[in-house]
Amino acid sequence: MTQPTKKIVLAYSGGLDTTYCAAYLKKVCGYEVHGVTINTGAFSDADITELHEKANQLGMASFKCLDVRYTYYDECIRFLIYGNILKNGTYPLSVSAERIVQAIKIAQYTKSLGINAIAHGSTGAGNDQVRFDMIFRQLIPSVEIVTPVRDQRLSRKEEILFLQSQGVAFNFEKAVYSINKGIWGTSVGGKETLTSDQYLPESAWPTPLSTHETREMTLEFEHGRLLSVDEQTFEHPVDAIEYMHSLAQPYGIGRDIHVGDTIIGIKGRVGFEAAAPLICIKAHHLLEKHVLTKWQLYWKDQLASWYGNWLHEGQMLDPVMRDLEAFMESTQAKVSGKVFVTLMPYRFVLNGIQSPHDLMSAQFGSYGEMNKAWSGEDVKGFIKIFGNQTSIYHQVNQTEFYEEN
Repeated sequence: MTQPTKKIVLAYSGGLDTTYCAAYLKKVCGYEVHGVTINTGAFSDADITELHEKANQLGMASFKCLDVRYTYYDECIRFLIYGNILKNGTYPLSVSAERIVQAIKIAQYTKSLGINAIAHGSTGAGNDQVRFDMIFRQLIPSVEIVTPVRDQRLSRKEEILFLQSQGVAFNFEKAVYSINKGIWGTSVGGKETLTSDQYLPESAWPTPLSTHETREMTLEFEHGRLLSVDEQTFEHPVDAIEYMHSLAQPYGIGRDIHVGDTIIGIKGRVGFEAAAPLICIKAHHLLEKHVLTKWQLYWKDQLASWYGNWLHEGQMLDPVMRDLEAFMESTQAKVSGKVFVTLMPYRFVLNGIQSPHDLMSAQFGSYGEMNKAWSGEDVKGFIKIFGNQTSIYHQVNQTEFYEEN
């Protein structure tokens, strides 16, 4: 009796590593390869057509491109906005967030096909191997995970030589800069990001500076969701984000270099451009400053920072994340209103907000000038009570805090 054909799902991006995996798994390992690409905003219709053609040339048994942009927002991005999450105060988790969603969708797709083997092209040096393997094991624990590039410790040259020997003639000329594009930002890696003292040159950025005239922009949020840009209403925040990106990216806004700690414990640098994410997060945060109480803002800062770090490290499926999401969702009940933004080359300015929930209401007084809610005697009593325990401490202990030595 003939043995049944082994089947495997390959997370396929069309790059060198996953192309090597496709050829190696089919020609050397004898797998029937089923490719899947998860589109989180990186691929145009032309790109997807090209991926289909390459998959056919590689002899894949099937190929599927899943557009998950809207579920990516619903399941992940919206909480990054609700939490105003910028890792290390800088990075909107562009790549790490999309890798988590890609891994989850690949696992679900693999399960739907009834296939019990899965492959990806991660090397042994980065974060993605941890995110993919961990999520696969959490969602489909019996799956066999195959990682040819990592396991064989292959160089780029060795991969190309193998593909040439198998008659695969794709052009894999190495670009000066590696680019990873998604709806929540584009990462840029190059020789400058391998050092600690250099910045990326103008030529490295995928979107060149092409707009110089100052432009006013109005963003409107409803319960924390961006639904309108310049009075143009969109059915889904993804459409609003993509439209805002088309307006703001030509200004060179959102460029920076993130320095952070990898999951495996080493420092790393990566450039990124993320005009829409940065404007969206900063505008949302400004609106929250006006409509939330100080303790809502305080606890959001604490919990959102932890949430962002746990997501970055691949732990999106930890049930504690659902608990934190429920908290962040509840804080958005009054986060509705308009935010006014000015776009300029390389930067933007948040001018102010309008909201029916603005706690800076003039009916209660004006900061530094007058109030309408209390008297001077009320304030004197409050001050006495508010500082009472500290006053007792210093009297009991006879402290002389400003005593000169």
